[in-house]
Amino acid sequence: MNLDLAVLEAFRALTGIAPDGIWRAPGRINLIGEHTDYNDGFVLPFALPQAAYLAAGRRDDARIRVVSVDLGERFETGLDELAPNQDGWHAYLAGVFWALREAGHEVGGADLALASDVPIGAGLSSSAAIECVLVEALNDLYDLGIEPMDRAKLARRAENAYVGAPTGLMDQAASALCTAGHALFLDCRSLAVEQIPFDPERHGHAVLVVDTLTRHSHADGEYASRREDCERAAELLGVPALRDVGDDDLAERLAVLADDQLIRRARHVVTEDQRVLDACAALRADDFAALGALMTASHVSMRDDYEITEPSVDLTVETALAHGAAGARMTGGGFGGCVLVLAALDRLDEIGAAIRAAFADSGRPAPATFVARPAAGAGRLA
Repeated sequence: MNLDLAVLEAFRALTGIAPDGIWRAPGRINLIGEHTDYNDGFVLPFALPQAAYLAAGRRDDARIRVVSVDLGERFETGLDELAPNQDGWHAYLAGVFWALREAGHEVGGADLALASDVPIGAGLSSSAAIECVLVEALNDLYDLGIEPMDRAKLARRAENAYVGAPTGLMDQAASALCTAGHALFLDCRSLAVEQIPFDPERHGHAVLVVDTLTRHSHADGEYASRREDCERAAELLGVPALRDVGDDDLAERLAVLADDQLIRRARHVVTEDQRVLDACAALRADDFAALGALMTASHVSMRDDYEITEPSVDLTVETALAHGAAGARMTGGGFGGCVLVLAALDRLDEIGAAIRAAFADSGRPAPATFVARPAAGAGRLA
């Protein structure tokens, strides 16, 4: 199904006229750097071909009308009715209008038709794609002149303050800023970015994404509790954020926390930041063996120190490694979702078959898989 045509037809059915334009914003894969963004650390995501598509048109009044192609549902509200702490799929859209207006941007009403092929709850930033595609559309429709990083910040504010999910900036920055054929190195404190060439297939490798079909939610208490642990650890260590704790003499430095859980949480973040920097060096050197080892070490840290993996993702990683993968790790906020498997192209079929067999043996439904190729960030299609 061509989603650009689907939203065009849905918009015409909603309004009887053509939209002012059609926009796209992708989901993302985080190659490495999990739960480092809200600790002022480093991340290395890349954009996916899977994306949210939006047909949009300005209205002369203060009404918002939205139709979801995927759900077959409609939502309507007024700009003066927007209030934080809403739920439902439409909250991510309403939150963008609210965030823009709170920031002083003169945004009026709009008619919208939305469709997305980013799996929901899979750790691929389906919500950020929805937020970013609307920010992109409203920026154009109302000629706001907002720079890409500021658009990402406004999308994050919609998710943090309106929806109530305490995520960092990585998801929205990746959706807004990534370029095709590159991973995006992002310093979450300075917001400096670097586009790092990433074309594994040119070097005989691929990133296989395994969707375990185990779903999670960033808005649940587990995500928030990890963030609270990190903030508490930073406070006890006397630093602005865990980003400021180097990995030299780490065990000695963290011992002052005197709490095993806080020590493990902090250790994950500090070592994960270093793994991101090392992964950038590996990509620059086309060293996929080193990249794979870093990915696997990241998963072990998420499993043992941050405690955010679960049986289906652990099974996927273990099976992939046992069948020759260069590296594997869960991606996303945790407690389910997707696993990234870095492997030689000639091992993909064997690894995929082994994972499916392992799921069948454990009584789980077959996972969905696809090869991820770095795609372009948000933009206007028509």
